[in-house]
Amino acid sequence: MAVPGGGGPSRRLVQYVVVRSDLVSALSWPLGAVITQACHAATAAVHLHYSDPDTQEYLAQLDSMHKVVLQAPDEASLSSLSATLSENGIAHKLWMEQPENIATCLALKPYPKDTVQPFLKKLKLFK
Repeated sequence: MAVPGGGGPSRRLVQYVVVRSDLVSALSWPLGAVITQACHAATAAVHLHYSDPDTQEYLAQLDSMHKVVLQAPDEASLSSLSATLSENGIAHKLWMEQPENIATCLALKPYPKDTVQPFLKKLKLFK
């Protein structure tokens, strides 16, 4: 049986989330607050691209969803990544914490790993 999106069952869909590591290391945000930011961004990206075939396929795999959480060193690098993604047509949500209006993280809609990995390959796993 074919899956939506036409990629076949071997295609790995991944939702990438990129979080500012300086929120914890330099700004002393509680880890729970940082995790909340990532959750907001991931949920918003799925909501904004809900009707996208890759998003629908990803959601259909409820018990085997795959997310990767990466770190950006600071707000400038996160904003630069967001600009690069936008310039290349990569759908994502840059999460802005309110009322401070600061970028804390971003989340891509679910994509085949090979499609977006070149834009993220220099980033490390969040720790």
